[in-house]
Amino acid sequence: MESTREFLIGLGVIFSANGRRRWPDDLKARIVAETLLPGATVNDVAAKYGLKPNHVSSWRRMAKDGDLVLPVLEEEAAFAPLVVFEEPPAPPALEVTPSTQPIEIAAGDFLIKLDGATPAVRIAEIVRALGVGS
Repeated sequence: MESTREFLIGLGVIFSANGRRRWPDDLKARIVAETLLPGATVNDVAAKYGLKPNHVSSWRRMAKDGDLVLPVLEEEAAFAPLVVFEEPPAPPALEVTPSTQPIEIAAGDFLIKLDGATPAVRIAEIVRALGVGS
């Protein structure tokens, strides 16, 4: 029977001279994915790998924030129902004519005046950059 250390080395965990372990991102992602399987708990998965549950929870947070990409486990494979329906008719096209009125954005002590033909995408970028509404 192999030891826990041998098991982890086989998975790619690197042990330093002082006993600390370095977990590769792909193994972290696999461990997190295992916690998402039906019936799995963070505590059980952490125990399987000799981890503290808070480490696994922090890796789950990383995955949620997009800092850790999870693999698709074979156990997760499932089929989704297919729903077929007729495509609804397209709504009539609206004619958009550029406004000749200037656009004003007020944020705190600032007043930004834009040409009426300024694209909506650019206006949204400016509002986002100013932090208006947040």
